[in-house]
Amino acid sequence: MMRRLVAVLGLIGACVGLAAAEPVPLPRPRPPVLAPPPWVEPAWTEPRSFREAAGDGFDSATVTAEPSECSMRLEKIAAITRIPRLVGPGACGGGDMVRLHAVMRGEEKIEIKPAPYLRCPVAEQFALWVRDDAVPRLAGLGSALRSVDSYDDFNCRGRNRASRGKVSEHGKGNAIDLRGFTLADGRFIGLTDVHAAKDLRAAMRETTCARFTTVLGPGSDGHHEAHIHLDLIERRNGYSVCQWDVREPLPPLPPTKPKTDAEVVADAKPETATVKLEFVGPIPLPPPRPAMADMRRRGRRL
Repeated sequence: MMRRLVAVLGLIGACVGLAAAEPVPLPRPRPPVLAPPPWVEPAWTEPRSFREAAGDGFDSATVTAEPSECSMRLEKIAAITRIPRLVGPGACGGGDMVRLHAVMRGEEKIEIKPAPYLRCPVAEQFALWVRDDAVPRLAGLGSALRSVDSYDDFNCRGRNRASRGKVSEHGKGNAIDLRGFTLADGRFIGLTDVHAAKDLRAAMRETTCARFTTVLGPGSDGHHEAHIHLDLIERRNGYSVCQWDVREPLPPLPPTKPKTDAEVVADAKPETATVKLEFVGPIPLPPPRPAMADMRRRGRRL
């Protein structure tokens, strides 16, 4: 018994030594932290002057108390708030910005909800489109236009909200997204609503593509299925993009033939499965357990 005890203790000591010799696994390394996109500067660690915040390409001569020619034209047809300079971060922001509150058509006031922050040239084209293109085409609906529902305007982000890549035209205040129109009687006309009049939506597509260099809607890239994107980005040779599918409602499903009483009863009847049993002979029983007295004798022999 003493020899067996010594052997067991030696075996336990060997196992403990092997376990101690094995290296302890280290935790997995953290994933690398992606650097911000090139158009976003890191957080400011200390206060900056206006010139430092505005960036290297900032021209101080462009900041003046005098309104721009664009804003003076726009004030004749719209209610705006001038913003001479909208600062960053990074490549975002720009000069000659305005907040467009409403478009005026004589004594009629058409609100833009929520009021977007835009570069003056975009705001001017948008106001002209609302006044000269949208209002006349909505007149046939029997109720005056009361507001235009915007979806997005100035927003410092990547294109299609990607975390990498080029800065969106929204980050420059050069774009606006639209949902639709609200009439005086409370009706809402969605620009991407397939149940709205197709000829009206087609007319809106034609007029926006004539005024803006980019028009994106359903069918363009998967990111503009529920709103319309408009911007005035400058491309080579005056190239423009107009991608907006004026869709129709899906055709209704064909009517289903009503089931007879027999078919209803057959469908409600539970299914039964037939299981075929085969006799493979007697199943062998386990050997009987040894008697307790025999087990005691075996223990004494150990």
